[in-house]
Amino acid sequence: MKKFLSLLMALTMLMACTACFGSAESASDPAAYDGSEVNITFYNTMGSNLTPVLDTYIEEFNKLYPNIHVSYTSVGGYDDVRDQISKEITVGGQPNIAYCYPDHVALYNLARAVQPLDAYIDSTATITRADGTTETFGLTQEQKDDFISAYYEEGRQYGDGLMYTMPFSKSTEVLYYDKTFFDANGIAVPTTWEEMEQVCAKIKEIDPESIPLGYDSEANWFITMCEQYQSPYTSATGDHFLFNNETNREFVKKFNEWYNKGYLTTQKLYGAYTSGLFTATTGVRSYMSIGSSAGSKYQRPAANADGSYPFEVGIATIPQVSSDNRKVISQGPSVCIFKKNNPQEVIASWLFVKFLTTSVDFQAEFSMASGYVPVIKSVTDNAVYADFLAQADGGDYVAALSTKVCLEQADAYYTSPAFVGSSTARDQVAALLSKCLTMSGADADAQIEAAFEDAIDECEYPN
Repeated sequence: MKKFLSLLMALTMLMACTACFGSAESASDPAAYDGSEVNITFYNTMGSNLTPVLDTYIEEFNKLYPNIHVSYTSVGGYDDVRDQISKEITVGGQPNIAYCYPDHVALYNLARAVQPLDAYIDSTATITRADGTTETFGLTQEQKDDFISAYYEEGRQYGDGLMYTMPFSKSTEVLYYDKTFFDANGIAVPTTWEEMEQVCAKIKEIDPESIPLGYDSEANWFITMCEQYQSPYTSATGDHFLFNNETNREFVKKFNEWYNKGYLTTQKLYGAYTSGLFTATTGVRSYMSIGSSAGSKYQRPAANADGSYPFEVGIATIPQVSSDNRKVISQGPSVCIFKKNNPQEVIASWLFVKFLTTSVDFQAEFSMASGYVPVIKSVTDNAVYADFLAQADGGDYVAALSTKVCLEQADAYYTSPAFVGSSTARDQVAALLSKCLTMSGADADAQIEAAFEDAIDECEYPN
């Protein structure tokens, strides 16, 4: 209740602040950068492994635009960034640029604080840089086409057709499996959920004490199944919460049966990331784990004394309902630009965001340092990055293998609608799936149906 009241207070203050940004609407028409001294701030969550990469490319950017001064602050986690900016918006103290997730942007836009990017992206004006070279102020068609489509289109998931974010670095879910075990037992990697059920049954025959599959994110699993079945989950307009329907109840009932057969567990039910089961070499263990592509090193078992690994890790796309409608979730931060009374700050912010998101070299270096996936396809033109991918294996270079799989499934990514309350829906379906998996008894189906109704109520009337 306390958390809800805090959020309600923040929402009220943000909505009351819409007048704060009325005068900034003129910034929606990009003007030429006039070369003046401009200071811009960038809130992110980068750790010490990533800030040296950012520092290098700020220096490169300053060779082109020496009067645009970029400073940045690492603000804890993603929710910490959201919470701090939500407070700062109420007094006009928000940064120029920030890491964001879609529901964060929906929250900021209660105060109309986020700058729509359409006019900036589509501008054909020419900018002359300090070294005498020129660039198009907006994005060329080649640059637009270079973005992985789903990453780019996430910026439009707000119900009004406008573009509010640019993709920065991304992750997704992949299927990790014990390749040594699979090869030794002649088990094929499952590509569909039907095949997954068969593989789990086979593994239980071989190792009755095992829990064949661990799935880290209950929310991702539920939402991804909605996408794969083309079944409603949420909508940015009209009735927001649509996930209580027969198709969704049926796949939850199926996974309930799997759980009661001992086929699977999840992070909440296991009490920790399921990679712990997957990397175990003694006791109860799993032979498959579905988790973040950015966490591949945590899905690799500890090395033996001689540097070898107890087993080779295989990585594949998560199972699908149908090959005709392949869907895998898109995650990881985008960046948004905030409105400011000085239009030159917004223009400078756009030039910096464009520089980082379209730079092959930055995207390559940042990906190798972070484990996240680059957002542009031409990153393979970077020779160092191409060598990195070429070394991909299930041991020392498991991060390269994970990234390689992610790039190969680029046409399957999806994002969910964003609105104030979309994060509540995500929390509720995660809790719903966890609760339903453990249900048993003759009335399990009725219990599941009641749980769906309760989850909808919690979305519409949060306590």
